[in-house]
Amino acid sequence: MLKLSDFDYTLPKELIAQYPLDKRENARLLIVDRKTGKFHHTVFKEIGGFFKKDDLLVLNDTKVLNCRLIGKKVTGGKVEILLTRRLNGTTFSCLIQPSRTKVGERIIFSGGKIKGILTRRGQISFTQPDADKIYDFGIIPLPPYIKREPEDLDVLYYQTVYARNDGALASPTAGLHFTEKLLKEIEARGVHLVYITLHVGLGTFRPVKCEDITTHKMEAENFLIPDATVISLKEAKENNGRIIAVGTTSLRALEAYSSGRKLGSTDLFIYPGYKFKLADCLLTNFHFPRTTLLMLVCAFGGRDLMLKAYQEAVDNKYRFYSYGDAMLII
Repeated sequence: MLKLSDFDYTLPKELIAQYPLDKRENARLLIVDRKTGKFHHTVFKEIGGFFKKDDLLVLNDTKVLNCRLIGKKVTGGKVEILLTRRLNGTTFSCLIQPSRTKVGERIIFSGGKIKGILTRRGQISFTQPDADKIYDFGIIPLPPYIKREPEDLDVLYYQTVYARNDGALASPTAGLHFTEKLLKEIEARGVHLVYITLHVGLGTFRPVKCEDITTHKMEAENFLIPDATVISLKEAKENNGRIIAVGTTSLRALEAYSSGRKLGSTDLFIYPGYKFKLADCLLTNFHFPRTTLLMLVCAFGGRDLMLKAYQEAVDNKYRFYSYGDAMLII
């Protein structure tokens, strides 16, 4: 049995990054060689030196929605709404704080520019007729382990430079370190860049509560593999190029595609024992202990080696989680 406790490690709280670096590409980068088991420390802007001609870099172009809204009840009490999914018209499923907010309560946002009513538990309907414009009144939904309110800098730094398809509730953070200049330099080496879309949902933060991890159920997330990417994937295999997944989201979308689907939703749960069909390398940030993200990384790189890598990162005071440093598994 694969136990939850098998995916634990100790992380000092001070290593949880609370702010992004001024220059994305200056993040630290830990290279993990699966064949030799060796580690190499470098900086992210040097990552191109670890790629080869005809490698295929797969990037997730999802864009984070400004889905966190701060409002007030008619009585004046503060209410926080996180829009999780559009249901129909201007009705959304949502998370509400405080949770004791009652069905039927009217919420005022942005000084009355838009209003909403809690039509049922976990659901809100707005008076604003254009659903897309509701996000204009929201803010970036920073992860709960970033212990501060969003600031202007987060509008820029919590999105990848290639984000273009609205729909995510959290950022595909492995891609946050790339700049447009760095991507051009990588292309100049003969590396091909392609894009997939997987809209990151709240499931990325959902804890695993069962001791037998194989009984855990993932929440479905929508994905799309464009035709141009499908063609590039086939060419990469034919030319012996490596397929390098940027982030766990890109990896899950690729593996969902390998089962024969280019679009739809996937609740694929990857844990040790899974046989990868497409990805040859994985670029990833450092993840929470006991999470599905860490389990995926352990499936890809081997549990023992990955936990050693995490300890190496802790010992060398790497920055962890969304605004933290990165690891390239080759």
